[in-house]
Amino acid sequence: MSNYVEYKDRVAFHPGYYIKEAIDESGLSQEDFAKRLATTPKNLSVLVRGEQSLSVEMARKLSRMFTTSISYWLNLQQKYDELIAEFNSDEELKQEKEVFKYLEYNYFQKNFNLPVLKGKVDEQIASVRSFLGVATLSVLKNKDLAVSFRSASEDMTTANIIRANVMVQIAINEALKRETPRFTKKKFQSAVSNVLTLTDNLEVNLPEIINEFQKCGVNLVVLPNLSGSKINGATKRIGDHVLLMVNNRGINEDTFWFSLFHEIGHIINGDYGISSEDREGDSETEADSFAADMLIPNERYTQFIAENECFRKEAILEFAASIQRDPGIVLGRLEKDGYVNYNDWKLKSLHKKYRFTSPFGVNPR
Repeated sequence: MSNYVEYKDRVAFHPGYYIKEAIDESGLSQEDFAKRLATTPKNLSVLVRGEQSLSVEMARKLSRMFTTSISYWLNLQQKYDELIAEFNSDEELKQEKEVFKYLEYNYFQKNFNLPVLKGKVDEQIASVRSFLGVATLSVLKNKDLAVSFRSASEDMTTANIIRANVMVQIAINEALKRETPRFTKKKFQSAVSNVLTLTDNLEVNLPEIINEFQKCGVNLVVLPNLSGSKINGATKRIGDHVLLMVNNRGINEDTFWFSLFHEIGHIINGDYGISSEDREGDSETEADSFAADMLIPNERYTQFIAENECFRKEAILEFAASIQRDPGIVLGRLEKDGYVNYNDWKLKSLHKKYRFTSPFGVNPR
């Protein structure tokens, strides 16, 4: 580090620059000067080279030695630090712009009411940075920024990591706004059973589901999809309560509910992290099994399959009503297991699509 800095036609001198001038003018060696200043030659040398900030104590000694004010020396340090900080901020902004290339400002403006800043990239970056509550967007490149990816594949790109981290940060910030009691696993398991009876009308029931989970210490945050995040959801301990985030990608209700109960399975198993689209590993398999069995009890499902050679709309509706589930959940399971063609137009009306407009709001598409 130099004892002066030049940036944008401005120059700021470190106090060490002036101390060096004083030493040269005194005719003393640096060692003798250090003794007069009541410090060590090593400390003085580091200060002269601008490698150490001037302390208040050293400013006091210099003020007594040269009959100046303490603030005179401290102001020199402050001006030097300010120019260094401005330089570092501009360098950091260049790095943030590289991160920002992977984001769409419209996502934040549309879903979270950030200001309209068309064409003003620097201001957009500052707005997103403030909204996320981070010192720099560069931290979004860290794979373990808030919570680890449970089964992220090696080919997960920088873009995927950045976008996934954005969603998790938004969810964390939303959860922190809520007054939430301590997480109680037993109460949560009971609430999960109750929520299973609310799958038929998500756009109406979501606030109730959020409230039920919050009473148990679990903050459910459902976010509009950030394209390219490649995550289905995430769980994280926040103090003595738990975040449960689910990502919606304009999906059918069966996918939404499966993703939700997959994350619920992770919470019950005490496994926190981010679930990517390409789920792998034992913990993901366990969470998948939990979700499948909770949404459609295996014994009932097996019996339903055995009793039907073909799966007409009426049969699906009747079975869904008997287990108190949305028919789309049953249809999605039949499609996944190969009993029904994904393109069967006679059954398509059983599926709903949802559009999430906020961490609380959802509308049918």
